[in-house]
Amino acid sequence: MRVGHMFLLTVFLSLWLVCQARAGLDEAVAAYEKGAYSEAFKEFKVLADQGNAQAQLHLGVMYDLGQGVPPSQTEAMKWYLKAAEQDFDRAELALGLKYAGGIGIPPDYLKAVKWYRRAAEHGIAEAQCDLGLLYSLGKGVTQDKAEAVKWYRRAAEQGYAMGQCNLGLMYARGDGVPQDFAEAVKWFRKAAAKGYVKAQYNLGVAYEKGDGVPKDFESAYMWFQLAAAKDDSDAKSRIDVIAPQMTPPQIAEAQRLAKEWKPSDLDREDTLPAHRFIGD
Repeated sequence: MRVGHMFLLTVFLSLWLVCQARAGLDEAVAAYEKGAYSEAFKEFKVLADQGNAQAQLHLGVMYDLGQGVPPSQTEAMKWYLKAAEQDFDRAELALGLKYAGGIGIPPDYLKAVKWYRRAAEHGIAEAQCDLGLLYSLGKGVTQDKAEAVKWYRRAAEQGYAMGQCNLGLMYARGDGVPQDFAEAVKWFRKAAAKGYVKAQYNLGVAYEKGDGVPKDFESAYMWFQLAAAKDDSDAKSRIDVIAPQMTPPQIAEAQRLAKEWKPSDLDREDTLPAHRFIGD
């Protein structure tokens, strides 16, 4: 009977500690989101010292950005690593981003591949796409276009716009897959519908050349116009090329379509890099 009571007490205490940790984390996140960084830092630090992986990730971000604490890449990397060693996928992504981009530290593509792969295998679309890019470029790994396609596809199938655009490019170029313009257009269109600029430009090129779709200068102009509105210099150049080949009514119609166009699904690339690190 005494053993039974001790067991129940242990279970109850464990559940209470989990609830307290969750409550403390919610308070810390709330403080962070309203810009009370000093308060958030204190809350996260207590939880991080107790081994809470999400709090450790938040601490890494705050040291990285100098929020509520003087910036320190050493401390940022320490806390990212602590969280990543607990298989926290967003921390794995953060380390991949840091090492691949040389963000505050020397770039190290071998380590970037290691952490991107771990996050990618945990299903993080950003990591899958970035791992595909490293395979495509041969950085940190032996160049392998087919492997790049595999990881781009995994990201694309999750609706990640950069992955969709990159997969479209692989089909358009015949890199790692047989060249297939119709398949390229399919993936460009998915990413363009989310407002992804490079996909809008690439879709415009497809309509301009008639690759995978019937040649259509009005559609090409519309997609170039949308990309140009976000300062894509290539799109601006293409408008200058095709506009002299169009009638004024055609240009007016393309401009009307561009003005009325709205993204169907805003994608994660529009968020700040720091926000990519913070999981729920």
